Amino acid sequence: MMTASAKSFVLGVGTTPFEKPGARDLRYWDLAREAGTEALTDAGIGYADVEQAVVGYCFQPSTAGQRAAYTLGLTGIPVYNVNNNCATGATALVLARQLVEGGAADCVLALGFETMRKGPLGGGADAGADFAASPVARHYGVMAAAHGFGAAPPTAQIFGNAAREHMERYGTTEAQLAAVAAKNHRHSADNPQAQFRDVYTVAEILAARTIHPPLTKLQCSPTSDGAAAVVVVSERFLRQRTPGAGSGGGTAARAVEIAGQAMVTDTEESFASGSCIDVVGRPMSRAAAHRAYESSGLGIEDVDVVELHDCFSVNELLTYEALGMCEDGGSGKLVAEGATTYGGRWVVNPSGGLISKGHPLGATGLAQTAELVRQLRGETGKRQVEGARVGLAHNIGLGGAAVVTLLRAR
Repeated sequence: MMTASAKSFVLGVGTTPFEKPGARDLRYWDLAREAGTEALTDAGIGYADVEQAVVGYCFQPSTAGQRAAYTLGLTGIPVYNVNNNCATGATALVLARQLVEGGAADCVLALGFETMRKGPLGGGADAGADFAASPVARHYGVMAAAHGFGAAPPTAQIFGNAAREHMERYGTTEAQLAAVAAKNHRHSADNPQAQFRDVYTVAEILAARTIHPPLTKLQCSPTSDGAAAVVVVSERFLRQRTPGAGSGGGTAARAVEIAGQAMVTDTEESFASGSCIDVVGRPMSRAAAHRAYESSGLGIEDVDVVELHDCFSVNELLTYEALGMCEDGGSGKLVAEGATTYGGRWVVNPSGGLISKGHPLGATGLAQTAELVRQLRGETGKRQVEGARVGLAHNIGLGGAAVVTLLRAR
């Protein structure tokens, strides 16, 4: 049994391009091998150094994690399969960190991937005709009681209705919602791994096909194929590594500390108000942020760069409020004033976010971490946030789970 470690670090990251489903003739294990190999090389280690692996995905069968990890090696290590809806990737990272900080292992690989069908997501875990059996039936029940249940994709409905509530309650405008998407599409132009790299104006985003009012197609994240991987290690592992070892470097100086992290699931607050704003996760995100700040000794004022879960444009606004970037209702003004892009107070979703980078569910949270690690190392080229020292990742899934992670350069 390993002795407990007070700290954990990200030593290596890897990501595939996020692409339209079927864009490359690759299976999920091919994508996992691509991302996992890059992360190991970046860390300057081999798969034989990995003591345990946590593998996340939503749309593949049981033990797909083993099928994916076996492409990297057959060393007999424990492989844990994780499914937590859109928060799956960050959940894998949470477990990897806990294994390291709890002393169970000194080197853990968190790996996430997805190959998805074209078209919109269904109503949760593909419950089919028996919607009452869906894990998110209670969430959609709250929406149906307040807004009814229409023909649009269910996830677009529940977030679209949250947007309508935000507009009615706080005076948020359709242009402010579209400004989120315009910003993220603009950011993705400098990300060669983003699914979409076209730049759109607010007017063009508003003129796009409506999915569920007030959300247009260009304010919705797409289904995607992709994978991401993160190597999490203990402080002892860093001390024992030879500086400069491996083609990726693997030096302690390149490691990024996981300074704080918290996962929160739904509480009574998610459902009590009958509001879609609450049922899609603003209370969960707020609680997770508070706990992550408390555990790290950092606050939102210390953060330079943010990767957050903009599955729909409105969720970026809700997350600004949950993270403490502004008061409730102030998020529309925040994005409209440019506070969340280059030259503003924070740079949010420099990767392009889910809206433009893409959203392969099992990979998303780990890809957010990879982007932030590269930002804190100064490795992101044209999209680099100057002087970035602290990054915040936010990954959320209906059903539900919210994970907030604070990363700090050494």
